[in-house]
Amino acid sequence: MKHLGKIALLIAGIGTLCAALMLFGARLGLWEPITGFGLYRTYFNPLAAVIAGAGLLALVIHLVRKEKAQALLGGVAAFIGVALLIPLIASSFNPTTRAAPIHDISTDTVNPPLFEVLDDTRAGASNTLDYGGPELAEAQAAAYPDIAPLETDLSADEAFQRALTVAQDLGWEIVAADADRLRFEATARTSVFYFADDVVVVVTPLEDGSRVDMRGVSRVGRSDQGVNAARIRDFQQRFRE
Repeated sequence: MKHLGKIALLIAGIGTLCAALMLFGARLGLWEPITGFGLYRTYFNPLAAVIAGAGLLALVIHLVRKEKAQALLGGVAAFIGVALLIPLIASSFNPTTRAAPIHDISTDTVNPPLFEVLDDTRAGASNTLDYGGPELAEAQAAAYPDIAPLETDLSADEAFQRALTVAQDLGWEIVAADADRLRFEATARTSVFYFADDVVVVVTPLEDGSRVDMRGVSRVGRSDQGVNAARIRDFQQRFRE
């Protein structure tokens, strides 16, 4: 009993390491992103509950026994467990709106930019790069009405270079770039789970500037949880800065 606080803190340390691996194991090359996501959905909250429970048990027992040092260790373990449970607690009080069941987002839904280099053989992909047509366009307009082409005063060549620079600054892997045709394809990854989304950017000359269109497609999943729309917004905001 006298070492229960240390044991609880050890459980918290090992549990936190396991939780981190669920979130970032794919980035370390341990498994595919979908595997880490599956581990997270199955084990993350139960693991956090075990850590919190062990910490609270140690805290109460050591407080009753008036063992302040061990009680402090139990309190730290309990705090770690509760911190890991915050996403679950927050979603219970304020449920997030379910994202639209689409994973292909384009600034131009009439003539969406096409992928030429990236194809359906890309690693781990279960989603096709063929555009879904009017039904997809209608679903996107309902879910993300703000997604639209970016018009700029820059010349087409300047806009292309600016777009390429922004993409590189965002850490995207540039798969192919064609300065003559003012287009490039890239792969962007999410910070958590390391899911891969494929991106194509095309610049079109205008009379008094240029237009930048962008399309993002997630490799797996029916819904991208709004990630591609958020990426387009972030790209456009950084482009304007």
